[in-house]
Parts: sequence; C-alpha cells; structure tokens
Amino acid sequence: MNQQSLQPEPTAAALPASDMAMALAHLPQALLVFDAQHRLIFGNPACASLLDLPTELLARWVAERCTGQEIASHQGARGEPAEDFAPAQNSSRTRRTAAGKTLQLTTQMLPCGGWLRSYCDVSALAAELEAKSASEVVLRFALEGAGDGVWDWDVRANITQYSRRWKEMMGFSGADLDSDICYREPPRIHPDDFDAAWAAVHAHLAGKTPGYVSEHRRMHKDGKWRWLLARGMVASRDAEGQALRMTGTSTDITARKLAEEQLLLAANVFKHAREGIVITDAAGNIIDVNETFSQITAYPREAVLGRAALMLRSSAQAPGFYTQLWRDLHAGGYWSGELWIRRSAGDIVAIMLTISEVKGKKGETQNFVALFTDITQTKHHLRQLERNAHFDALTGMPNRVLLAQRLQHAMAQCRRRKLSLAVAYLDLDGFKSINDRHGHATGDELLIAVANRMQSVLRDGDVLARIGGDEFVAVLSELAQPRDCEQALERLLQAASAPVQLGDLLLEVSTSIGVTIYPQDGADADRLIRHADQAMYLAKQAGKNRFHLFDIAHEAAAKQQREGLAEMRNALALGQFKLCYQPKVNMRTNAVVGVEALIRWQHPERGELPPAAFLPLIEDQALSVDVGEWVIAQALRQIALWRAEGLDLQVSVNVCAMQLQQANFVSRLSALLLPTAGEQQCGLQLEVLETSALEDMAQMSKLMHACQTLGVHFALDDFGTGYSSLTYLRRLPIELLKIDQTFVRDMLSDPDDLAIVTGVIGLAKAFGRQVIAEGVETAAHGARLLGLGCELAQGYGIARPMPAAAVPAWVAAWSEKPHWLA
Repeated sequence: MNQQSLQPEPTAAALPASDMAMALAHLPQALLVFDAQHRLIFGNPACASLLDLPTELLARWVAERCTGQEIASHQGARGEPAEDFAPAQNSSRTRRTAAGKTLQLTTQMLPCGGWLRSYCDVSALAAELEAKSASEVVLRFALEGAGDGVWDWDVRANITQYSRRWKEMMGFSGADLDSDICYREPPRIHPDDFDAAWAAVHAHLAGKTPGYVSEHRRMHKDGKWRWLLARGMVASRDAEGQALRMTGTSTDITARKLAEEQLLLAANVFKHAREGIVITDAAGNIIDVNETFSQITAYPREAVLGRAALMLRSSAQAPGFYTQLWRDLHAGGYWSGELWIRRSAGDIVAIMLTISEVKGKKGETQNFVALFTDITQTKHHLRQLERNAHFDALTGMPNRVLLAQRLQHAMAQCRRRKLSLAVAYLDLDGFKSINDRHGHATGDELLIAVANRMQSVLRDGDVLARIGGDEFVAVLSELAQPRDCEQALERLLQAASAPVQLGDLLLEVSTSIGVTIYPQDGADADRLIRHADQAMYLAKQAGKNRFHLFDIAHEAAAKQQREGLAEMRNALALGQFKLCYQPKVNMRTNAVVGVEALIRWQHPERGELPPAAFLPLIEDQALSVDVGEWVIAQALRQIALWRAEGLDLQVSVNVCAMQLQQANFVSRLSALLLPTAGEQQCGLQLEVLETSALEDMAQMSKLMHACQTLGVHFALDDFGTGYSSLTYLRRLPIELLKIDQTFVRDMLSDPDDLAIVTGVIGLAKAFGRQVIAEGVETAAHGARLLGLGCELAQGYGIARPMPAAAVPAWVAAWSEKPHWLA
C-alpha cells in the first residue's frame, strides 16, 4: 500500500492530492495504516505525542513492516491494556493511556484489504461534556418536533417511560409505538460508556451538577449500537432534597459521531457529513467548507473561500466572546460550545460548534477544523418550553411555578432588608355566571382584560400570577409597614370591578382578596398562599368586593388546638388517662353515699394534669364523646370491682352535651351496662350540666327516662351557674341538684352567695329533689349547710380525689364524727 491508495475517489468537491497529503501529515490525530497482511506501512507524526512512541521506533516499525504485536507489547510494557491489531470489521471505541489521556480509537477497513486505525485525543471533549448541563427541565414529549426522544424516570420506583419519537429512534415500530415501554433494569448502554454515563447521572442526582449530559452508545432494537446525546434534569425532589423524578431528552447523534471519525479517513465523508465543516488556515481564513455548511449558513462555497471565518459572527454574543474563544483555542488547541452565527441573509442561527487546531511538524499552527450543527429549532423549543413552564398560556402572567420562585426570592429580600411583604389571594366574584352565560371565549377575553388592568395598577417590583381559573395571587414586596399594602389592595379592587366592554357586551365582575403579611406570618411560601386563600373566603363571606387580613393569632390558636387534640387522641390510645374518686357523704348520718369520678391525665412530660388543663380543648369536639365513653366504661368496671370486695358505692360521672346528643347514646350506654344486666341498680349516676339539659327539653326528657329504665340516675351539675329554669326541674327526671362550689366556697362571707345557696336548697325541697353542696372545705361550711337543710356534701374538707385503690380504706376509716356534728 502506498500513500496514494489513501486518497479518496475523485469527486467534484475532493481536495487536491497535495492538500490531502498535507492534511494526513499534519493531522492532530494519530494514524496507523496496515496492509492486508496486518503489517504496519504508515504512521503519521502525531503518533509520537498521542501514543508516546519515539519517532525512531515508529520509523523502524514502518521500515521493517512489523505487525501490531510489537505495538501491543510496547503498550503492555507501560502497564496499558494491549490493543487488538487484527480487526474483523469497522469499529470505534475509547481507551485511556498511562499518561491519563482519553483517546477515541477508530478502525476503518480499506478497499485494498488493509485497514487504518486512528487515535483522537478527546480528553478536553470529555471534560467539557462532563461540565455540560441541561439549561431547563424538559417537559414530557415537548421536544418531539425537534426530533428528540423524551424519557421520564421515576427515581424511587426505578421505572423509565419513553416517548413515541424515542421508540422510533431506537427501532420500535408497529404496535410498540403506541404501547407503554417501561424499563426497571439499567439501560443497555455500551460497556465502554456505562460507567461514565451513570457517573454523570449520580452526580446530578446528588446535586453536584446543574444538569445531566452524556454522550454514549445504546443498543438499538436491531442489535446495533447507536450514539445518543442524553440531557436531563431532576424535575422534582422531596422535602429532604432527594430526587423523585428526572426528565430529559435523547438525541440520536450516531451520524455526527460517524462523520467526525470518518472525516479523518476520506474527503467523501467531509462532503456528506450532516454537520457543517469549515477548514481554515492558521490566520483563520477559510480554505474549504462542506455542503452542510452552505445549507446552514446559506453561503455558497465559492462565496466564503479566502474570507475570514469571523465573517459569520453575530452581535448576539457578549462583548469579548470571540476574543476569549481564540485565546482558549490557541491555549488548548480545542474549543467547544454553543454560539449564534449570522447567515447570508443577515438572520442568525444557533449552532453547537467544535474547533480543533491542526499543528505542523514543528508544533506550529497550520489549520483549524470546525464542525457545527444547527440547534436553532431546539433553542426555540427550549424557549417555548421555558415560557410554557413558567407563564400562564392565556394571560401571559407568571403561573404557579414561577410564582413560587419569585415569592421565595421576595421573602429572602425581605429578610435581608428587614422589610415586609404581602401575599394577596384574589378570586373574581361573579365570573362563573358570566362564563356560563356567554361562553368560555368571552370568559377568556374578560379574564385577560381584568388581569391586565390589575397588573397595570401594581408597582414594577410586584408580582401578579394567575394560578388557575379566575384565581390570582399578588406579591406586594418591600413594604416598610404592613399597612403599606392597603392602597395597592384598594387599587386592585377598583381595577377588577371596573366595567369591561367586549363588543356589544358590558361586563362587570369584582374580586375578593385575602391577605397575609410576611414575616409577621412566619409561614413558608406554600402556607402563606394557603393562609391568604383562607382569608379570601372570609372576604367572600363578608360580602365580596373587599379584602380581609389573615388572623395570625386565630391560626396559631387553631394550630395549638389541632396539635392538642392529636396529643389527647394519642393519650387515649396509649392509656395515659386515669380516674380519681372524690367521696360524697351525708353530713348528718356520717354515711358515705357515693363518689364522683374525676379524670386525670398522666402526661409523660408535664406530669399529672387536672381536668381543667385539657377538657376545655375537646369541648364540642368528636373526641369528647370517645373520652366520655371511656370514663363511663372505667367507672362501671370500678363499681364491679368494689362490689366484688363488698363495697357498694354509687359512682357519678360527668357527661358532656355532645355525648348526650349522640343518636346512639342510649344504645351505647346499654352495651356498656350489659355486664350488670339483671341487677336492680347499676350504681351509675350521670351528672348533666343545666345548659346541656336546656338545649332540647323534650329530647332530653325522653333520653333520661330511657336511661332510668337501665338503672341509671341523673344529677344536675353546677346548678345556679346557668339559666336555673324551673321548667326543667318540673319536666326532667332529675333526682339530685348539685350546688356549684363557687357559691358554697364564699357563702360564709358573701351574702349574695349565701342567698343563692339558700334559694337552691329551697327549690330542691319544693320540687322533691335531693341537693348536694360541692366545695365544702371547712367544718364551718358543713355546719352552716346543715343549718340550711343541706345534708349531702363533697369537697376538700371531707376528702380530696383519690385513686380507686385508696377508696375502700378511706370509707372504712370514715367513722370519726366531723366538727359540724358536735
């Protein structure tokens, strides 16, 4: 084989033989040519630098027509994997040298039976590709028009879905195009590319890179490898920053890869490459271009020969861009990136450009070779995607996604500058009826008009976003005082309520606005919007066409109640409640007539809590029914235990209004009393607040009579603190009145309290009811009550509430007569 055999077939656009010889001799890529007997017949000077081969050694190998075995032995001696110098077909792969270079190896069979192996230093390209990142999150299937396949990876489930274009690109056809193709296993990537591709994926998932970019080979359905440019970005993360979903595109760059490799072998590839190719001299003057160059730039080949390549530069690049490009190119011999160039008609296109420097024998720059692809359509798609992802399609205003970003930014600014901002949630009043009456097209026009009016009354730094339907959110930032937002809110109300003329129609709507102020409302961005939404509903309830400020104190109290209810519900499930019992006695006979069950909470952190510390929290809450039923069940269980010990005591239990109002109260109580069925008295007394008894007299009377058939007795608790109506004393089957302790405690010193106590005792006698005094703390109280005709009492002067286990001993010891019996 001679050098002439390396020349391409003559074509109209082929390079002259002298130019081809010069290119082969001065290419930056290393070339080794073997004849049909696998003997080395040619090696260019670049072999010395790329393969670390001494020039004299290479010359000897060529002169002696040695085989590839000697080169392989030379590699092995340096600790590198030995190459296979007996290829069976065209191939391409990469390898890393002992010096740390990344080389692209390409094998091309020659018509004469021999073959050529080229080595290209792609170290800089590899580093550049690792640093690439996707500019924006690519939405599913949106790049179909640009010829890109789209994939969507569920990171946690490890399931990947692919678009129709991706399936076409990878060889799927027929029914496969319309069916879901999902993979759980790792993609079928070429073994030589797998580690680098997945390293790029994991680096992006870990947040080390802004995007994922990888060029690798993947198995086509026909079993062959296809080169893909994969670009992606994490689309969503959880609260801890872990990636949930990653979306991206795959571009088939096989043709580009083949073109880059074959460009080194023949001028025919130069002519037919899908990338534009430009060859310049050392001064940057164009000496040749391919047809794709003319197709992209619209410049004929003859019109650019001899002219400076800078003729293509556009004003779209930043000042100093081209100066830095040439500086980097001369420093590293390679440059790659995106830029905008000017076409012959003056319009500009975006390209992905790679420039390589070609050096001569003495290291001097002889040529530059540039390859580029037209990525204008992809750029336009990305811009449209960015707008669709961040702006409302109807009004052109920021959408929910962009609102979240700008709100976060505004909150950060407020924290730094110690200012406030207002988040206003706007909902148009009356829009739905107009939309229903005049149609969606008219509704859309009205929305656009009202949105533009509201936008026009805001400051430049404020944000107005449409988040769906007829709902908007405004962010009014940089407020020195919280009240500074009120003028802007009034302007929004006026702008929304002004009539809108649409053709022959004169339409009117208004808006209700809910407002919350940050940082007075210290919630995060999402909760600020929710708080403003809650306030908006209150504005609607108040009459619409107004604004309402979110009540931070009320929200804090509601939050405290929610947390308290959750804690109490958990306490009930964990058995943290217990009952204590306070004895009730007959002061005249000294007999123990019963006990009152009083709930306590054994809090794991705050210790034992009295009822007043937690029962108000569950008032009018469903949990109060569950707690009340638990108390009754525990009291009945204790009655049974005491009776087994020979102690027969009536136990009174407080029952809340909500529990009494349950439709199944009697049936539930009957189920709890089932173990005592057949006994004449169950020993249970229910204490009802007089306010509960008055809510529905007829229903309460019916309920009490039903319970009495079960052996249950009733007492009216805290008598005198409510309405104290005589009607329910006549109509309700109440057996016992309890005088509230607030009257008993001060009856010895307060004439009014004494009068109330005296009156209650008189009422009880008049209606034939028993009466008991709560809060008897001293012997003087007991003696005075006995003098008034009240014999039953309970209070600290008799006994404090005690555990169930202590009651029998206390009853047995209650023998010494109190002072009031003396």
